[in-house]
Amino acid sequence: MISTATPTATRQPKRNLLALYLTEARFEFLKLLRVPMYSFSVLAFPVLFYVLFGAIYGGNETQGIQVARYMVATFSAAGVLSAAMFGFGVGVATERGQGWMRLKRVSPMPPLAYFAAKMIMALLFATLAVITLTLVALLTGLVRLEPLDWLRMYGVAMLGVFPFAALGLAVGYLFGPNSAPMVLNLLFTPLAFASGLWVPVEVLPPIVQQVAVYLPTYHYAQLVVSTTGATALGAVSTHLLVLAGTTVAFLALAAWAYFRDEGKTYG
Repeated sequence: MISTATPTATRQPKRNLLALYLTEARFEFLKLLRVPMYSFSVLAFPVLFYVLFGAIYGGNETQGIQVARYMVATFSAAGVLSAAMFGFGVGVATERGQGWMRLKRVSPMPPLAYFAAKMIMALLFATLAVITLTLVALLTGLVRLEPLDWLRMYGVAMLGVFPFAALGLAVGYLFGPNSAPMVLNLLFTPLAFASGLWVPVEVLPPIVQQVAVYLPTYHYAQLVVSTTGATALGAVSTHLLVLAGTTVAFLALAAWAYFRDEGKTYG
């Protein structure tokens, strides 16, 4: 009698996709944690600015709340912005220049795992930035945050990862490893400053305030600030629509740059 059963040795084990995705994310996180220029700037810069400006202006008021409380929200948003933009932008540009992207494409790893790992990494670093700043704010005694208020602020702050990770991804595919960091810095600094992430919008020059309303980071900052009890500038629905439209636009640009980049490398 001839057996029709498939020999055990020829059976191919199914890949554990979840384990694969988590492994890729873990190594992505550890890689950037060991890069001081990234981890220090994302985690330490918001804290340093908070300690400096909070000690000087923390007792004042803006948009109906204490400046120190405003700074916890906006400096946290700045940390999220930095984690998303630089984590994607510099990482993708560098890996393209090293030829790592071509190796990834011919490997059995699903292409989505690469981008999912970077998104998880951005979310983790953004979370660490918010938690670190919050702990410093509580320890200095400048503000007091109720757990539910903090969770609301944290949840809204995490929304910023998606549009600005898409922006970083587009920059990573549009520019090479040598120019991408410079481009990201040229974008990050004016976007953060003009949108009220470092200083309240109301103290900025009038011309900057007029330009700010056209920046996605301004709408992101107002969403985060609105969770602290402050009077948000503009309608929340408008801020959400702008962020949603920005995410779609940046993703479309990133997708176009990705397909344009197929088969190319940059030194």
